[in-house]
Amino acid sequence: MRQPLFEDSRFAVVCKPAGLMAHASPMARDEDDFLVDRLRVQFGREVMLVHRLDRATSGCVLVAFDRDTAAALGAQFMQRDVEKTYLAVCRGWPDAHGVIDHPLDGGPGRPLKKPAVTAFRRLATGELPEPSGGFPTSRYALLECTPETGRWRQIRRHLKHSFHHLIGDTSHGDGHHNRIFREHGVTRMLLHAHSLAFAHPQGGDRITVTAPLDAQFERALAMFGWSVPTAPG
Repeated sequence: MRQPLFEDSRFAVVCKPAGLMAHASPMARDEDDFLVDRLRVQFGREVMLVHRLDRATSGCVLVAFDRDTAAALGAQFMQRDVEKTYLAVCRGWPDAHGVIDHPLDGGPGRPLKKPAVTAFRRLATGELPEPSGGFPTSRYALLECTPETGRWRQIRRHLKHSFHHLIGDTSHGDGHHNRIFREHGVTRMLLHAHSLAFAHPQGGDRITVTAPLDAQFERALAMFGWSVPTAPG
């Protein structure tokens, strides 16, 4: 694991690599390598995940070193006081900014739908000389996504709902566009938890942490000459 993006005596923010499960679950029956276990070795102490990212998503993860801190930070997530900003590459050119307001269920075995809202801002657009849908080129966009709720695979499913499928998403994406990126050497899902902003559990000072992109995500941006803002917003 890389060095923490931020470390305090009670908590830390780390950068989870794409492809690593956060913790053991029924969806990871045959795996024995998890983020939380790596962090316990790295920090040499108990580590509790305050929130989670999908296996295929990279970026900021907040962890606590004791139960009181985990509860205090978890309460900020429950009260929606944590600002989470993601970078995503999608098919098509969405509006310059907008809000996707579409209820989502809780995943397998949880059919009840609950309100789900994702705001987005289009950072850049580009095209590749690859035929698609009867057109001679394929259009793509770099988005900054801010989920206002925390439903299962929310950004991925909201982008599918809006017909701007996330590139590299093998569950909710578009196979044709995923293949185009694989042929250019980009094999990961292009969703990255770029930044977290939250109040320090002691004192309340606002902390903002940004996670760097990995080489695969950087390669995808280089295909279009895109750059990423150094800070959210």
